Amino acid sequence: MSKRRGKAKRVQKASNQEPENLPVLNRDAAAIDIGSEEHLVAVPPGRDTESVRSFAAFTIDLHAMAGWLKQCGIKSVVMESTGVYWIAPFQVLEQYGLEVLLIDARLAKNLPGRKSDVLDCQWHQQLHTFGLLRGCFLPVAEIVPLRSYLRLRDELVKANTQSIQHMQKVLFEMNLQLANVISDITGETGLAIIEAILAGERDGKKLAELKHRRIVASKETIAKSLEGNWRPELLFALQRALDRYKFYQQQLAQCDGQISQALAQLPTRELQVQTEPEKKTEPSARGQKLTPLEAELQRIAGVDLTSIDGIGQQIAQIILSELGPDLQKSFQSEKHFSSYLGLCPGTKISGGKVLKRKSRKVKHRVATALRLAARSLHSSDSALGANFRRLKARLGAPKAITAMANKLAKLVYRLLVYGKDYFDRGAQMYEQKFRLQQIRRLQKQAKMLNLKLIPA
Repeated sequence: MSKRRGKAKRVQKASNQEPENLPVLNRDAAAIDIGSEEHLVAVPPGRDTESVRSFAAFTIDLHAMAGWLKQCGIKSVVMESTGVYWIAPFQVLEQYGLEVLLIDARLAKNLPGRKSDVLDCQWHQQLHTFGLLRGCFLPVAEIVPLRSYLRLRDELVKANTQSIQHMQKVLFEMNLQLANVISDITGETGLAIIEAILAGERDGKKLAELKHRRIVASKETIAKSLEGNWRPELLFALQRALDRYKFYQQQLAQCDGQISQALAQLPTRELQVQTEPEKKTEPSARGQKLTPLEAELQRIAGVDLTSIDGIGQQIAQIILSELGPDLQKSFQSEKHFSSYLGLCPGTKISGGKVLKRKSRKVKHRVATALRLAARSLHSSDSALGANFRRLKARLGAPKAITAMANKLAKLVYRLLVYGKDYFDRGAQMYEQKFRLQQIRRLQKQAKMLNLKLIPA
C-alpha cells in the first residue's frame, strides 16, 4: 500500500506547466513509462481531469489505455524500449491508428534539463511535444517473423554447442581421447562410436571398425584413443548429453523449416538500378550457379548480397532479417548506416583538437556478423582480402576487422539502395592500384623537395 500511495503522491506533485520559448511541433503528443506490471501514461494538461493515469499490463487494460488516448485527442505516443515489455503496448497502439515512437533511454537522459519534479512519462511527453526525441530503427512488420525465427535458431545453436561440449568433457573424464583423433565427434564416425559405447561395446578395435573412409587417422590410432575407464556415472552423463544433442538437432531442423516458410512468404523486390553518386561499379562477373537459398535471398533483396567476398548465406540472412531489404527509408546515406552499426570512428573534438577516434560500443547482430565476415577475408584472394591484410599489418587485427566491417557495411548499403551487383577486381589488381598510389605520393613529395624519382 505504501508503494501505491507514494506513486499517487508523485502523480499529484507532477508539474503541469509547459516550458516557454520553445516551438511546439507535436501538440497532440503523449508518453508512456513502460513497466512489467503497469504503465504510466501522460497526456498534455487540460485533455482530461487527470493528465497522468496508470494502466495495468493486461491486454484489456492496454485497449482501455489506447481508447483513453484516442479520447484525449492524442495522435503520437512515445515510449522507451524497456526490455520486451514495450512490444505489447506498441502493437495495441498501432492497431488504434496511433503513431508510436520508440526511443532509446539514453536520448532522454542526455538531453539538458531537470526532471526531479515530474514523472518520466511527463518528461518524455514534454520532450516529444517540442520534437526533441528521435525514434529508434524498427524493421517493417513483414520482416519480424523471419527475425524471430533466426534469433531462436541462434539460441538453439548455442544450446546445441553446450551439449557437444558436455560430451567432450565426459569423454575426457573417461580418458577417451576421441576428440583428439577425429576433428568432429558429432560427425558420422564420432556419433557411431559414441552410440556403440553406450550400447555396451568396450573393445577399441571393434569400435575403430566404425571409422569412415574419409577419416585421416588410422584404425590403430582410434583404437588406442578408446582405451579408458567405464564409470557408470560418466556413461549416464554421456547418454544425457547425446540425448540433448539429438533433441536440439530436431529443434534446429524444425526451425529451419519455419525459416524457409517465412522466406517464401516475403515479397519479391524489384529494384531498379539507380545512379550512385561519385562511386561506380561494374556488372558482376560471378558466373557460379546460385544455391536455392541464395536465389531466395536474391529474390527478397533484389540483389545478390553473397557476391560480396566474406558474406555468405547465413550473414545475408541476418542482414535481411534484422534490417530488411529497404535501407534508404531509414538511413540517409551509407555513413549513417555505418554509424548506426557502430563501425565508423567516433571522433571527439574539443577546441579543434581530436581527443578520441574510437568507435562506439554497439551490440548489434548485423555488426557482429559483418565482423565475422571481415575476419574470414584473411586468406581471400580478392581485393577485399588484400585490403584487409594490408590493414591488419598496419593497424593490428582488432582495428583492421572493424575497418573492414565498416567497408562491408557500405558495400551492403550500396547494393540494397542502388541495385548494382558487386564486382571484385582481384587481389592483384588491388596491389597494382596501391603501388600506383604510393608512386604518385612519392612523386608529389619529391616535387615539393625539388627532387626527381628515378626507377631502379
